[in-house]
Amino acid sequence: MREPRIDAYHVPSAPRAIVLMLHGGQEHSTDDVSNRHASWWRLALMARALRRFAKEHDLSLHLLQYRVRGWNGSQAPAPVGDARWALARVVEQHPGVPVVLVGHSMGGRTACRVADDPTVAGVVALAPWLPEGEPNRTISGRHLHVIHGTRDRWTSARWSRRYVERCQSIALDATWTSLPGAGHFMLRRLNVWNSFVKDSILAILDRPSPSPGESASTRDGRA
Repeated sequence: MREPRIDAYHVPSAPRAIVLMLHGGQEHSTDDVSNRHASWWRLALMARALRRFAKEHDLSLHLLQYRVRGWNGSQAPAPVGDARWALARVVEQHPGVPVVLVGHSMGGRTACRVADDPTVAGVVALAPWLPEGEPNRTISGRHLHVIHGTRDRWTSARWSRRYVERCQSIALDATWTSLPGAGHFMLRRLNVWNSFVKDSILAILDRPSPSPGESASTRDGRA
């Protein structure tokens, strides 16, 4: 089996933070991931679109390509191991720099699973696959920003919202945004998806920890 791959889109000498992007996949598949797979190149297109933003804000921007396409079980999901491998390597370049994880679909689930890494400040999840009962303790003390289209037929907006609601008592902040009329694959209103990612990254990096008793928010629809 081949190694995972990390593509760098912008690497300043002294970054303010690291953004690691995680693409989607399938529930079950041992096929190798390649550049021709839509789940990967969808995030590659977004990473290219974010390159200027990364330069303007001194962000180190990377995209992980998993070894295989599938999640492949709850005990040791394949992309989770790859994401932890990638985190170790991007942080090795810039020790002590906070990381924001950006994941689409299965990548959103993967990001939430590895958010307990001490370097991770928060997660931005785009139409994430977060099934009923998904463990959420990894979000404790982290920021979580989720957006989901109302016409998504591949992953459940209802379950991603419930995941966010379950995280609100343990996260620094946890927000859920509905995107009316949008489906799963981010083919329409791409500028809105991109803007959500940019705004969420800056919010995670700029927002101070909430005071005791301050609650996180769940909001509907105007990303």
